[in-house]
Amino acid sequence: MLAVERRNLILEKLQEDKKVIVSELSQEFQVSEETIRRDLDKLDKDGLAVKSYGGAVLNENTSLDMPFNIRKKNNPAGKQKIAKIVETLIEDGDHIILDPSTTAVFIAKALKQKERLTVITNSIEVILELSDVADWNIISSGGSLKEGYLALVGPRAIEGLGAFNVEKVVLSCKGLDMEKGITDGNELFSQAKQTMLKSAKQCILAVDHTKFGKVAFSKICDINHIHMVVTDEKPSDTWLELFEHSGITCLYPEN
Repeated sequence: MLAVERRNLILEKLQEDKKVIVSELSQEFQVSEETIRRDLDKLDKDGLAVKSYGGAVLNENTSLDMPFNIRKKNNPAGKQKIAKIVETLIEDGDHIILDPSTTAVFIAKALKQKERLTVITNSIEVILELSDVADWNIISSGGSLKEGYLALVGPRAIEGLGAFNVEKVVLSCKGLDMEKGITDGNELFSQAKQTMLKSAKQCILAVDHTKFGKVAFSKICDINHIHMVVTDEKPSDTWLELFEHSGITCLYPEN
C-alpha cells in the first residue's frame, strides 16, 4: 500500500472516530509505529489532524477542507435526503449550475431521471457522474484543477461560470451562520460560488445540519442572498424564524 493510500484510510478513520491510536493503526496496516507516526506528522502538517500522545485527533476547524474522496463519505444518508428534495425542485428543460461539493454529486445522481437539462459546473466529479446521460447538455466552466478537490477554479472558471444565465444554482457551503452568513473554507471556491449566484435567478442552498452555526474562512454571501435552503434535518425554531423573516423557503424531510 502506498503511503498516500494509507493516510487517506487514516483520514477516513479520523472522520468516523474523531481520533486514532498509533499502536492500533500499526497493527491494522502491518507497518511499524514509526511509519504511522510519520503519517500522522504529515496529516498534522497539512492541518487535517492534531497529533496527541500516542495518536492523533481530527482537526475540526471549519476553515480546513478534507480531500474530496474523504468528504464524499461523510453523512451520505443526509446528502441523499437533500438530493431527493432538490430533485423535486428541478424541472425538465431547466438550465442549472451545480457547485463542486460532494452534495452536488448526490444531487446529480438524483436528477438523472429528468429530461433535457443543461448543467453547468466546475466539478470534475459531477461531469463524470453525468457522462452517461444522453439528452442533457453538460458544460464545464473551464479553469485550473484544484489539487485534491476535483474542482476547477481560478479566473478561467469564473469567466466560464459568468458566461451563462440559468434558472437555478445549487450551492453547498462549509458554514451557515446568522451573523457571518454563508462561508466556505477556500477563497477560490467562494469566488466561483459568488459568480454562480450572479448567473442564476434562484439560489438553492443544499446544506446538511452539521453546517448550521459554523463559520468557515471565506465568505460567499449573506443569508438573504439565497432563496431556498434544503437540509437533511429540521432546523431549530430560531433558524426557521430567521428564514421566514428573510423570505427564505426551508425544506427538510418530514420524518
